[in-house]
Amino acid sequence: MRREEFRAGPLAGTVALACVLWFIAFALGGVSFWIKISLSAATLAALALFLQPETRGALRLDRRAVALGLGSAAGLYLIFWLGRSVSMLLFDFAGGQIGAIYQKGAGTPPEVVALLLFFVTGPCEEIYWRGYLQRSLMARFGRGAGWILATAIYAGVHLSSMNFMLVGAAAVAGAFWGAMYARLGSLPPVIVSHSVWSAVIFALLPMR
Repeated sequence: MRREEFRAGPLAGTVALACVLWFIAFALGGVSFWIKISLSAATLAALALFLQPETRGALRLDRRAVALGLGSAAGLYLIFWLGRSVSMLLFDFAGGQIGAIYQKGAGTPPEVVALLLFFVTGPCEEIYWRGYLQRSLMARFGRGAGWILATAIYAGVHLSSMNFMLVGAAAVAGAFWGAMYARLGSLPPVIVSHSVWSAVIFALLPMR
């Protein structure tokens, strides 16, 4: 993306919308959390593709993207396993807050959660957070600064959860996928990584 293509108004508007959608998902009751977060991610992805239609041509999967995505998902799972172990030693509240993250989706069958995360939430979040937001910020402020800003915003929208462990997890995961995208310049490996990792950690092999 060329520098002159940066449009601050639409970008800021989508970030404001993300804050509202994440507040609805995390702070309000009603519909299943996983349905709400999936619809939120899909809404942002649709806006991203509308505002930046060239992204559609950069979503093709190949064997390299799948291999990188699977390997990075495994690496991030290990990072979270280590991080959970250290956090449980350092913070008395860590166990309760980690449990609260999983409690958000109580009542939704794990197979439904896995399907939503793999096919909807993971891909849609990456299309918006990395493919649109981070790409735009890197075009305007440079690769390093754009990555930092995108990671901070991604972590920041999770503040409405009032859960320190979740905000920290979002910061780590956002920094990880953001670094992948900044390094590779390609969205499909990051989509695979996010989709596989989230389905595994929230539904298949949770870290309660």
